[in-house]
Formats: sequence, C-alpha cells, structure tokens
Amino acid sequence: MPSLIDIRRRIRSVKNTQQITKAMKMVSAAKLRRAQERVIAARPYAGMLEKVLSNVVAAARSQETAADNPMLAAREENRIMLILVTADRGLAGAFSGNLIKAASIFFEEHKGSEIELEALGRKGRDFYKKRDAKFSGELVGASEKPKYENAAELAARILKRYSDDEIDAVYIIYNEFKSVISQKLTISRLLPVTVSESAEPVDYIFEQPAEELLASLLPKYVEVGIFRAMLESAAAEFAARMTAMDAASSNAAEMIDKLTLYMNRVRQASITREIIEVVSGASAQE
Repeated sequence: MPSLIDIRRRIRSVKNTQQITKAMKMVSAAKLRRAQERVIAARPYAGMLEKVLSNVVAAARSQETAADNPMLAAREENRIMLILVTADRGLAGAFSGNLIKAASIFFEEHKGSEIELEALGRKGRDFYKKRDAKFSGELVGASEKPKYENAAELAARILKRYSDDEIDAVYIIYNEFKSVISQKLTISRLLPVTVSESAEPVDYIFEQPAEELLASLLPKYVEVGIFRAMLESAAAEFAARMTAMDAASSNAAEMIDKLTLYMNRVRQASITREIIEVVSGASAQE
C-alpha cells in the first residue's frame, strides 16, 4: 500500500498536469477563433473562383486551344503526388493519426503507381520518413499559421512538374473544419483540375484569348485550393486540441477525486490502527 506522502505527491502531480491542460485549452480556444475567421473568409472566395472557372471552361469548350490546356486533361495516373496536411505538434487527439491512416490507405489503393509525398506538417513527415517514403518536399512549422506565400510556392512547383510531364495527378489529404467537435477528413484531386460538367455555357465576350484567361485562372485555382486546405487544417487542429485538452482536464479532475478519496481512506486506516495500538498498549499495562 502506498504511503500518504506518495499519494499526496501523485495528487500534486496530477493537479500540475491539470493546470497545463486547462491553459492549453484556453490558448487553443483563442487561436481557434482567429483561425475560424480566416476559414470563413476564405470559403466564399474559393467557391466563387471554382464557379467562375467552371463557367469559363464551359464557355471555352468550343475553342480547341483552350480545351487543350494540360491542367484540364486527364492522364493515366502512373506518377502521383500526394500532399498530406498534418499538424506540427501533438496533444490533439487523433487529428494527425486519422490523416496518416488515410494516407496509408491511399498508398495501398494506388500500389501500381509511383507516389511522391509532399508533407505539410511535422507529424506526417516524421511518420513516413521512418518508413522510407519518397518525398518531393516538406513544410514544417507552418501548420498553425498558414501563409499564402507557402501555398503559392508549392503550387508553382507542382504546376511546373505537371506541365513538364513529371507527374500525372496531384491529390491532397486534410481535415476540413466543421465545428469544434467535428472535422471531416477530405481527399480531393488538385490536378488535373476537375470542373463541373453540368455547368451551363455562359455567353462570355472574351477581351483576351480564352486560353490566356484559363492559363491565369487555373494556377490561381490550385493556389487557393492548397491555401484553403491549410486554413481548414489549422482551424481543425485547434478545435481537436481544445477538445482533447478539455477531456484531459476532466479526466484529471476525476483522478484527483479518486486519489483524494483513497488518501482519506488510507489516513483513516492509519489513524484507526494507531488508536488500536494505543488502546492495546494501555490494556496490557492494566
């Protein structure tokens, strides 16, 4: 049976841990509000860009030069680039674990293809480096504060490799932010660009050739797609960490109550034993 000193030491240790988890929950909640505002602001722009792109493609289908844009042409997916957006830090529950599991399933489903991994986040990078995965690049330290410059740089590198016929398709895996307690694991294809086939042709009057307009819109569409995924992932990460720290604080409170009850029982048993010893000693002297 542990001594009272050991139990008190453990209670003090759990209380210290509880203070840390409560502080992390408050910090994550504050960061989540800012990240959520950025996500909400980015969604309408990304949606409108996709709508405009679909309309332009529908209007330019009759022009062969525009329809032959390589970013719209589907190829046989022999060489795939997979962008995996994970967290840089832990203590966020199964946030990064679910993403890594989804990436592993993607690898299994595309065994016949050569897959290069673009790791956005330390967790995904560290996991697959230990398994000798083929990397095309990595970005560490930007999971909580995504920058558009990083997305634009990555998009430019991807588009160049796609135009040079070095890769046939680009997929991205990330957690889409839904609510504080809900994130949606999303796998989407960035290249070749997929536009809605149901888009009604719009009678546009092009002030510049349609192929030039598409050549400027399509890279922007890829940039915004990557940046939005990074923003969604950042908000989802803060929400997952806040939820995990709230659960950890509640578990710590329960453990403190149980240890305190156990300590009181041990102390009561110790006092009872001492009283019995005193009474027994007094009875022996009579």
